[in-house]
Amino acid sequence: MNMGYGHQRTAFPLRDLSVGGKVVCANDYEGILKEDKRIWDSVKSGYELVSKMKEIPVIGGFIFFLFDQFQKILSFYPKRDLSKPSFQLEKTYSLIHKEWGRHLIKKLSKKPLPFISTFFIPAFMAEYFHYPGEIYCVVCDADISRAWAPFLPKRSRIKYFVPTERVVERLKLYGVKESNIFLTGYPLPQELLGSKSVTILKDDLKSRILNLDPKKRYEKYYKPLIDRYLGYMPSKSDHPLTLMFAVGGAGSQKEIAIQVATSLAKKIKNGKMGMILSAGTKEWVNEYFEKELSMLGLLNNDNIEIVFDNDINRYFEKFNLALKRTDILWTKPSELSFYSSLGIPIIIAPSIGSQEDFNRRWLLKSGFGILQDDPKNTDQWLSDWLEKGYLAEAAMQGFIEGEKLGTFNIKEIIDK
Repeated sequence: MNMGYGHQRTAFPLRDLSVGGKVVCANDYEGILKEDKRIWDSVKSGYELVSKMKEIPVIGGFIFFLFDQFQKILSFYPKRDLSKPSFQLEKTYSLIHKEWGRHLIKKLSKKPLPFISTFFIPAFMAEYFHYPGEIYCVVCDADISRAWAPFLPKRSRIKYFVPTERVVERLKLYGVKESNIFLTGYPLPQELLGSKSVTILKDDLKSRILNLDPKKRYEKYYKPLIDRYLGYMPSKSDHPLTLMFAVGGAGSQKEIAIQVATSLAKKIKNGKMGMILSAGTKEWVNEYFEKELSMLGLLNNDNIEIVFDNDINRYFEKFNLALKRTDILWTKPSELSFYSSLGIPIIIAPSIGSQEDFNRRWLLKSGFGILQDDPKNTDQWLSDWLEKGYLAEAAMQGFIEGEKLGTFNIKEIIDK
C-alpha cells in the first residue's frame, strides 16, 4: 500500500519473503483496473488532504476531527464485546461486494504463496474472493480500531501479526479467534539488527549511549545495566551527536523540522552536532528543506543532510542507513514509534489521527519517548535533557523492553 509510508515501511523488512524481493502495492500494481485505482486514489487523496488541512488554524482542526471520528479507536475499558462492525468497516465491505479488489486477488491466486498484507483492506479482499493460500495481516500501530478486524471475525481465517499485547487484547474484543493472533513484535529492518543476537544494533547503540549521556549521569546509576546488555564500551563515539527529524508521508510537520534546524544552527555549524532531515519521496518537501537550509547557511554543511529519493525502496534504504548514526529520532508517533526498540529515543511531535494518539500513549507509558518542547528553543531544552541523561534512559529502556525480533518471528511463522 502506498497510502503513506506506514504500510510500505512495515512491508520493507519482509520483502525477501516475496518472489524476487518485490512488494506488490494493492493500490498501484501493474495492470490494476481503472475503477479499482479510482477508489484507492480517492481514499489516499482524501486522507492526505485532511492531514494537510489540520495545519490550518481552527477550521482545519475541526475538519480533521470530523474525519477522525470514522477511524477513532474506542476506549479499552470497560472491556466489552466490540465485534459489531463499524461504519467505516461497513463502507469498506460494501465496495468489496461490488468487486473492488477481485482483479488483484485473482491475479495473485495463480501462484498462491502466503498472502501478507500490512493493511487490513487487501486482507479482507483476499478472504472475500477466496484466495487459496494463507492470509496474514501485519499490524503497524500500538492499538487499532474495529476497522482492522473482518466483518465476521469469528468465521475469518485471516491471521494477524501484532506488535503489542494491547493489540492482541483488542482483536479478541473485536471477535478475532485467539488462534489467529500472533504476538510477533513490529518488523524492524534486519540490516539494523544483524542476527537474532542483534550484534550490529549493539555496536551502534554503544556510540549512541555515549552521545546521549555526555555528563555520565545515566552511567553513574546504571553502569551494571549497560555492561550487562552492551558489554565493553568504547572511550568515545564514532560520530557526533546526531538528531533526525522525519516528516510524515503527506509532508506534515516540515515546518517544525526547520524550526529545530534554526535553533541548532550554531552547533551544527561548529561541528558539535549533526542533523538529518528525512524528506521521504516528496520532491516538494525536499525542495522546501533545501530552500530553508540555504537561507540558514546550512545547505552544504557537512553536518547536516537531507534523506530523499523519488523511489520508495531506495528512500527506505537511505533512511535505514542514516539511522545507524542517528542518536535521537524526532517524529510524529507513527509506525516509527516501534523504532524505539532499536535503542533510539523518540522525541514525540504532535500526533495526527486517533491511532497516533494511542502510539504516543504507548511510547510515554513504556518510557521510550518524550513529548517535544517548543521547537524554537530546542538548543536549550535538548541540552538540559542530555545533561540529565533523560534520552540515554529512554534509549536503554526501548532497547531492553522493546520487541526487536518481529521480522525474525514473522519469517519463522511463515516458514512453518
